[in-house]
Amino acid sequence: MEKIAVGTNFFIPMPVVLVGTQVNGKDNFMTVGWCSRANANPPMIVCGIGDHHHTPRGITRAKTFSVNIPSSAMLEKTDYCGLVSGADVDKSKVFEVFYGALRTAPMIRDCPVALECRLVQAVGLPTNTLFIGEISGAYADPAVIKGGKPDFSAIDPLLLTMPDNTYWQLGKVAGKAWNAGLTFKKGTQEM
Repeated sequence: MEKIAVGTNFFIPMPVVLVGTQVNGKDNFMTVGWCSRANANPPMIVCGIGDHHHTPRGITRAKTFSVNIPSSAMLEKTDYCGLVSGADVDKSKVFEVFYGALRTAPMIRDCPVALECRLVQAVGLPTNTLFIGEISGAYADPAVIKGGKPDFSAIDPLLLTMPDNTYWQLGKVAGKAWNAGLTFKKGTQEM
């Protein structure tokens, strides 16, 4: 299949999260699209945040942060937290907040899933910092857990695509990981 050059600002769909921290004694939340699982054991997550934002100050000082997974029903408030800076606007009252064992990582009660993280490392890049956090606590609404596992259709997370800057919802199940390729694998062994 022929390929065309599309520029370097092209990326895969990313989960949309709200990163929470305390900055100057106030709860602050920032919309982040660059977030991913980074380590299995201990469980770690990484969030890439532009250095010009207000949120990195809170993470660096408190050494904690939260990663909250909003549902699509929270789209307006989620986008709002990415449009305004906590340096200019008090975002502490946008959501109902709760705390876990860390006591300094504000989490959002309305989000179906919230993770509290202890900062492990901050990796500076030319314009962003990768904040790597160990997940110290995970909290979920009972309605989004089925058989002890997350039900992502019930969580209804948002995804972000760039460079079109569009939010998406999950679609249909395409197959089971570590299973869908077994038939192909068997066929390659018989060649």
